[in-house]
Amino acid sequence: MIKPEMLQRGDKIAIVSLSWGGLGDEKLIHKYYIAKERLENEFGLEVVAMPNALKGSQFVYEHPEARAKDLMDAFKDETIKGIFCAIGGDDTVRLLPYIDYEAIKNNPKIFMGYSDTTVNHLMMNKAGLVSFYGPSVMVEFGEYVKMFDYTRESVENILFNDCENFEIKSSEFWSKDFVPWKEENIGIGKSLLKEEHGYETLQGSGVVTGQLLGGCLDVFPMVIGTEIWPTKSEWKDKILLLETSEEKPSPDLVTCYLRNLGAQGIFDVIKGIIIGKPQEEKYYEEYKEVFRKVLKEFGKEELPVLYNINIGHAFPIGILPLGTDVQVDFTNKKISLIESPTKEKGYNKVR
Repeated sequence: MIKPEMLQRGDKIAIVSLSWGGLGDEKLIHKYYIAKERLENEFGLEVVAMPNALKGSQFVYEHPEARAKDLMDAFKDETIKGIFCAIGGDDTVRLLPYIDYEAIKNNPKIFMGYSDTTVNHLMMNKAGLVSFYGPSVMVEFGEYVKMFDYTRESVENILFNDCENFEIKSSEFWSKDFVPWKEENIGIGKSLLKEEHGYETLQGSGVVTGQLLGGCLDVFPMVIGTEIWPTKSEWKDKILLLETSEEKPSPDLVTCYLRNLGAQGIFDVIKGIIIGKPQEEKYYEEYKEVFRKVLKEFGKEELPVLYNINIGHAFPIGILPLGTDVQVDFTNKKISLIESPTKEKGYNKVR
């Protein structure tokens, strides 16, 4: 997999709306300006919105080809060093006919987002580029009052530094608050609760090393069978990353999704699974039972599973790199990046 260059202060990053286009809607565009100011002042980045990113949800919905053009143009622009997604949605799959995988491969740079951006991460995987499952513009960078410290530190540690042998620890705090996105709420922050669980090992033990592959479980049904869905052989020796969306799918629905993965033979070839904290901890215990039950159905009671990771739709979230070696210690409940997912400026390394 090709590693992008790490970010430096002064670098230019592009904002893209690849699914839902709400970032440009009149009632929500204040989130863009909050995020832009934060990215510039706290991280020292130059922020540019791609031409179609702020045209609003109706235009963005009607023009998947324009969304894809923004993405491809951002990759081809040598002055742009990173691409951050506005938010997820449910519509990224319509970009598939317009993606130039060679352009992505030949112009590696940091690409980050989560949720429906899972589709884009699978595009990056097909192109052979390491990508970053992490914060979005509207949610995390556009947070009212301040970013969660855990998220801000993850950005600094993983995108701006050599993080070889870096341990991704559980956040000491979490939040179940949702502050409605209205300008009059800009001064309202989220309250914090002490993390009572930390990482939990649901089954299995030992230490495994492999590349992370996966994303938002809710999104998988849209891409299974497409050109970007990995074959069984491509899942071999991977560590499966799973998290669930703000839709909080029922345990029955999660059961169906997991049985599909089992039927594809994916559980037969992966090394382990890591699972994100459910938003608001809804179905926290129920999901645990679903994972154990389905894995047992497929004879995988020893496949190691680590639960309650700060990734995806929980608050706060960190960053997990996809396509670079990660070590998961299921016995001692630790996740470590055993190699840096980025390279230094001017150092071209292809694995």
